[in-house]
Amino acid sequence: MKNLFIILLLISFFSCKKESLKIAVVLKKEIPMLVIQPEGKPTNIDSTLLLSFNNKVLTNFYKATNYRTVWQSEEKRKIILEELSKSEEEGLQPEDYNLKSLFDFEKKAPSLDSLGLAKYDILLTSSLQKYIAHLTNGTVNPRKLYKNWDLKENYIDLNTTVVQLLNSDSLTYEIEQLKPNHIVYKRLKKALQLLNNFPKDNFKSIKFTKIITPNDTTASIIDIKKRLIYWKDMQPNDSLTPIYDQEMVAALKRFQSRHGLAADAKIGLGTIASLNFSKKQRLEQVIANLERWKWFPKQMGQEYLIINIPDYKLLLVKNKDTLRAHRVIVGRTKRKTPILSSTLTQVVFNPTWTVPPTILREDVIPAILRSRAYLTQSNIKVYDATGRFVSPYEWQLSQANTYRYVQSPGTFNSLGMVKLIFPNRFSVYLHDTNHRDYFEKINRSLSSGCVRVENPLELTEYLLHDAVSWNLEKITETLQNERTKFVKIKKEVAIHLLYWTAWSENNKLIFRDDIYNLDANLYDKLRN
Repeated sequence: MKNLFIILLLISFFSCKKESLKIAVVLKKEIPMLVIQPEGKPTNIDSTLLLSFNNKVLTNFYKATNYRTVWQSEEKRKIILEELSKSEEEGLQPEDYNLKSLFDFEKKAPSLDSLGLAKYDILLTSSLQKYIAHLTNGTVNPRKLYKNWDLKENYIDLNTTVVQLLNSDSLTYEIEQLKPNHIVYKRLKKALQLLNNFPKDNFKSIKFTKIITPNDTTASIIDIKKRLIYWKDMQPNDSLTPIYDQEMVAALKRFQSRHGLAADAKIGLGTIASLNFSKKQRLEQVIANLERWKWFPKQMGQEYLIINIPDYKLLLVKNKDTLRAHRVIVGRTKRKTPILSSTLTQVVFNPTWTVPPTILREDVIPAILRSRAYLTQSNIKVYDATGRFVSPYEWQLSQANTYRYVQSPGTFNSLGMVKLIFPNRFSVYLHDTNHRDYFEKINRSLSSGCVRVENPLELTEYLLHDAVSWNLEKITETLQNERTKFVKIKKEVAIHLLYWTAWSENNKLIFRDDIYNLDANLYDKLRN
């Protein structure tokens, strides 16, 4: 009451300082302390037993129990032990959760003294908290690994969550709800299961010498057939011939399709590289992707765009139903597309393009030095710091980095006819392109970081959601006048630029090229 009186007094004297008073009120507000009433007959815990864990969250949990045990229920203990034992199915390591010690305690539970019961209870709570943290945010922090990943941490209050589990009548179901629920994560778990059912392999690496085509006869054909049989793309035969026959053609196309390669039956460098992956490497790849999916947002939104960078694909999803799919072009290795989540805010028709610093330094300035005509040919106008137009013949190398370079709207513009904006610290966006033939390429890691979208006008029409003002006919009219126009996206549509290289479909393993070389490094971080 005394604190409340002081705050009311401050409000009456300093009513003009509303913002500072809001802060004062928040600071004075008492946060309710978590109180846990253990079930059954709890055992008292000596608080010094918690010191060795050096874990503030764990200590706070037992403060809330008044330093008493909580896991009196044998049924609940066994459910948790079973869940921790199956953690490998989530791409986690069971040994991280003190399983041996926990099972030893459980075997002796009926005869444990007070000290033993206290130790068991603390270890079980600690292991469960760790498991929950790993399920919801992974075991490593992407914000410490990558500069161009901008994903918010999935918030989880560990102690409140443990209390909810304690109070639940369906503990198994509640734990299941803590796991990522996106369809891709579930398909990754299925991929892990499928891989574990494959026998041990001991293949030697196949060397690439030249492209192999149907009807060729080479020494490596038998080895390739053995791989196709192993991965179940080809039926096993009593005898294998060194001839690239029609049965092998069909099998090879299936293999190429599963790996995102051109299903042309030509055995080139990319196909050989995929064939040379061992079961162990594929398992590691799937585990790395399971970890990655624990970092991604738990709730994608009711309606969202999701882009899988290595798959070069954009999907529009509404209420878990995929409505549209578009091929995309993403950043090349030196100019990676960042990983982020945001919300679409604006469409720009007939956009101008201000050349970013990296492209200016690496592409535009070298091109100008070769020929000043490059600026005119590319329809790029140069402005100095005062906004004055600088003609190609006034342009000076010594001032090159101080100029602003703007490409005018039009079909030749690098951004094409339309640009879709969403707030992010990398200044990336979705856009059309003046090189639409690039969408026919298999490897579409070609851009400078932004994402180019095939058939963007149809996507734009859908996002603007205005059949009268912004149908395709109206959009075309707007584009034809070649004047830049900004239009707000009124409906709430999230966008997720994400990265995964493995999953499963209809009990078939699917893999994509790890274009940014992230998988092996992440697996090493997880296991070291």
